[in-house]
Amino acid sequence: MTTFLDSTLELRCVRYRRDFHLPASIDPASRHILLEIGARYGAITMPADLGERVQQRLAQAELAGPVVHHPRARRWTFITGPARPGALGKSTAAALFRLYATVACPGAQVVLPSADDERTGYRTWIQSPDAIDSVPPLETVIEALLRR
Repeated sequence: MTTFLDSTLELRCVRYRRDFHLPASIDPASRHILLEIGARYGAITMPADLGERVQQRLAQAELAGPVVHHPRARRWTFITGPARPGALGKSTAAALFRLYATVACPGAQVVLPSADDERTGYRTWIQSPDAIDSVPPLETVIEALLRR
């Protein structure tokens, strides 16, 4: 788990944009840092125990990317490349449903950890964006999840 040293919401958001090239923005109502899912990024959320196995598989293949941990919900969100049109067939969608895994739709937003989130343990990085140069393709993360 990585904790950054910036202390304010604005500084953290700027760092995500400047240092990690994530097009993050701040939602003024909720005061969350958001990453929009769409043309550049995708995301998949799953139970933490499955996430650990997926992360190990991706790390072994040198494809690990940023992962956000939601400790209270015991879920991990993998930041990925965008979903290709038609990438999720019926059988894949059904398998993900059975595993309680959710693929974010274009236009959805993923909340990235703020300094306050990390301080309280509400939302943290398992694998921060500072340790990677790219994100894995969504399909690769799904394959790692569905591999038995």
